[in-house]
Amino acid sequence: MPMPDPEPVVQPDAYLAALLELATPVLLADASGRVEFANREATALLGCTAAPAMALDGLFASCGIQGRIALPDAAAPQRFAQMRLSDGRIVNVEARLLPDGGAALTLADVSAFVREAERARRDPLTGLANRVTLHATLGRLLQADEPLTVLSIDLDRFKSVNDTLGHPIGDTLLRKVAERLGTVAADGDVVARLGGDEFTILKPGQFSQQEIKTTAKRVVDLVGRTYALEGHMIHIGASVGITQAPQDGTDNDVLMKNADLALYRSKAEGRGRFRFFEQEMDEQMQARRAIELDLRRALALKEFELAYQPQVDLATQDVVGFEALLRWRNAARGLVSPAEFIPVAEETGLIVAIGEWVLRTACRDAASWPEPISVGVNLSPLQFRSPTLAQTVLSALANSGLAPERLELEITENALIEDTDAVIALLNRLRDVGVRVSMDDFGTGYSSLAYLQKFPFDRLKIDQSFVRGMGENPEAGAIVRAVAALGASLGMKTTAEGVETEEQLAAIRLEGCTHVQGYFTGRPMAAADASALLTQPRRVAEIIEEEGL
Repeated sequence: MPMPDPEPVVQPDAYLAALLELATPVLLADASGRVEFANREATALLGCTAAPAMALDGLFASCGIQGRIALPDAAAPQRFAQMRLSDGRIVNVEARLLPDGGAALTLADVSAFVREAERARRDPLTGLANRVTLHATLGRLLQADEPLTVLSIDLDRFKSVNDTLGHPIGDTLLRKVAERLGTVAADGDVVARLGGDEFTILKPGQFSQQEIKTTAKRVVDLVGRTYALEGHMIHIGASVGITQAPQDGTDNDVLMKNADLALYRSKAEGRGRFRFFEQEMDEQMQARRAIELDLRRALALKEFELAYQPQVDLATQDVVGFEALLRWRNAARGLVSPAEFIPVAEETGLIVAIGEWVLRTACRDAASWPEPISVGVNLSPLQFRSPTLAQTVLSALANSGLAPERLELEITENALIEDTDAVIALLNRLRDVGVRVSMDDFGTGYSSLAYLQKFPFDRLKIDQSFVRGMGENPEAGAIVRAVAALGASLGMKTTAEGVETEEQLAAIRLEGCTHVQGYFTGRPMAAADASALLTQPRRVAEIIEEEGL
């Protein structure tokens, strides 16, 4: 049987020649860690050439490379390391043990992969850490039982900047905010943008409440300072919610929820401030969610009803209109105060559907009254964001048969703040068909006079806080007098709300108001009672006498 041909013997020089041409960067080192060979790709990658018998660490140092790798041995025949080249590139190094005790090192430029991974951990707009990075860091710290503080930050009035000046300026503003937050953060802190105008600062370590208060105050102060961007002077603010581990929780989701609850409270209390998490906040949020669920059911089960409060002409003492007031009668809760459920309806957006029901019901009830007097319906600022509001109003009038001039829409200044021009255009459209418009709670905003220049309201309703303060506070009386005079000069009616005593009625009459509304001149009543009242017209003096006021 013939013997097979022997395999050709490859000389060491042939091996080196092959390695020299290899497309993978390769270094060979002896057992003492001195470089014996570097192929062309390795030299090109490192940017320098190894001198004969140069130590591996010395080669890396001479090339300006940061990092080192331990050589393999029998106990660990394979070693890995990551190094950074002088030009910023990242190189992965793998060292494998050779039979003679030396090592073969292969190098791989992984800069692109590292950059891509880094981008996945960073917010592309601001360069801050993103939600993924924040949660990963938070989880790692909690797993190690490290104490920490989370500051949840939300910008106040940012939406109006985006809406009025455009998203490019809004994006620039977010980058400026990120820079300012970076100056607040200490070494080791993580500053993250979670999306939109939501930011977070994660502070590892044990801190007292006073120390965190100092940080939170700096955030509120720095973010609230004026920004000069592309010729615009921009004013925003920041609200901050704070939670700490382990006292407030040791779970990612729990801590972030707690920070959001504290943030929610700080915004509810007036914005531009900070609040620490308290356990009662969670209890209140659970109660709020229960109300939200019941509100959704209330729409389907028709648990809402309207009460109508008389509006009296002070000159004739006649009832000349009613304001529709929303009531919620729940089987389990009983009669729920509007102060309890209206804010929840506003925050959840349910107020739009509820508001439409109020509008349609009020128009239908008023159309059945024996006297052609007006009905006032409050509109939520949220309703003005609906593109179908005008169509809804016109539909309610058409379906009920109510004359447009008998409908009076009551709006607050908050409806005008975010997009004044669009709201005024909508109001003008409704005025053109005969609908009347009044400004409710006049005097409580900071720029009401500016709105009077832009839109000719039919009525100014003076907030009840001024009416009730007239007896004790001279300034309240002066405000009522000024509003009455302003209304008279502009041809607008003025209604004083919340009149509860004979003294208040006399005072607002003396100050020149044209109309009055309150318990003293008529309590809220059912639609049928309002109709009965109009069947037998009575002056305000008779109403007062009958109700024993």
